[in-house]
Amino acid sequence: MNALRFRRTAVAVAAAAVLPFALAACSESGKSTDAGASADNAKPADSAAGAAEPSAAADGPFGSACAGVPAEGAGSFDGMAKDPVATAASNNPALSTLVAAVKQAGLVDTLNNAKDITVFAPTNDAFAKIPKADLDKVLADKATLTKILTYHVVGEKLTPQQLENGSFDTLEKTKVTTAGSGEAYKVNGTSSVVCGNVKTANANVYIVDTVLMPK
Repeated sequence: MNALRFRRTAVAVAAAAVLPFALAACSESGKSTDAGASADNAKPADSAAGAAEPSAAADGPFGSACAGVPAEGAGSFDGMAKDPVATAASNNPALSTLVAAVKQAGLVDTLNNAKDITVFAPTNDAFAKIPKADLDKVLADKATLTKILTYHVVGEKLTPQQLENGSFDTLEKTKVTTAGSGEAYKVNGTSSVVCGNVKTANANVYIVDTVLMPK
């Protein structure tokens, strides 16, 4: 009887001695698991935070029609940046009608020698929207042609941010208005910028899809 009681007491003591270690081990295991779970949960959050960081706005050309600009040579963005605006435009195949009109009006030297200007440059397709008879009539009338072309020129270099809600004096002496944001801008509410912020040696160029008409 005494031996049995002694054995039970020994078992109880052993259990009491082992239990704290077992509990401590479980506790440490739980902490490790919790810590691991916290670390795992933190990883997606960190990734999400990184994804949410806005990228720096590029200070270069933008717009769907920019894809049609030659990748290299005088007509490329790098090439145009080295030449004054009328010369730079002459190297861009999409602006050949505009270049012909500028030559017809005798404005090549005026544009090339101007300092810090902005040119809203209509594409060939923009001129094609004008009925041929009307376009031929304008091209034959130097005074009217000069009035229209100088209406596309502003006497300062405009950034895309300035186009968001702008009103600017043109060389023709009346105003153009601009509105938009990001990579979507309109001039006078009707002409869309299809390739913007193109740099030349003396101008910022915004290529547009509709010819602007002074009022």
